[in-house]
Amino acid sequence: MNRRMIFPVALGLSGCAVLIALGVWQMQRLQWKQGVLAQISEKIAAAPVALPAALSEVADEYRTVNVSGNLLEQPIHVLTSQKPEGPGFRVIQPLMLSTGQRLLVDLGFIPESEKTTQAFVGDVSVTGSLLWPDEVDSFTPAPNRQKNIWFARDLPAMAEVMGTDPVLIVASETFPTLAPRLTPVTINIPNDHFGYAVTWFSLAAVWGMMTGYALWRIRRRID
Repeated sequence: MNRRMIFPVALGLSGCAVLIALGVWQMQRLQWKQGVLAQISEKIAAAPVALPAALSEVADEYRTVNVSGNLLEQPIHVLTSQKPEGPGFRVIQPLMLSTGQRLLVDLGFIPESEKTTQAFVGDVSVTGSLLWPDEVDSFTPAPNRQKNIWFARDLPAMAEVMGTDPVLIVASETFPTLAPRLTPVTINIPNDHFGYAVTWFSLAAVWGMMTGYALWRIRRRID
């Protein structure tokens, strides 16, 4: 090998190795994400169980549970939008269980025109998924307490205001049937790792072709 080819070869091989390694890493991430999504799907589709005595976000998020109790007044309204209704609110209402424990239930969506409608108060049975929403960041406005408009499901803050445990059940079924349109938990976790892997492998192929072209040019000059 001519000395002039050593550096392009070293650069080409190292570049391809790095890009291929990134592609392999994304494929590993893809398998991991698929496993996580499969576990979540199983939890959502599973038969409902009683509310665990000791809750863990890691172990119990998305777990399907069934609870019965008394819906209390003063629901929280979280601004959102649903098709085809347009803007409206999630109705988050405190529920007191027979044990005295108080938790929060996401009863679903109401259009903006129904904001002033009196919320249901009384005994209810709720089936739904445990959820610890991650919707608050530095850009989330503070809730307008006077107008009862929240801009995210800020579970710790909502629980403090409503005097409940920081536990949220997103209802998929209620008895009796209530006015809000149910919005059960769905899986909306992005899984773009395959696309990322294809990008890295494609860049590795391009890098390899560019290296081959550079070596061909060098060889032509030598000849």
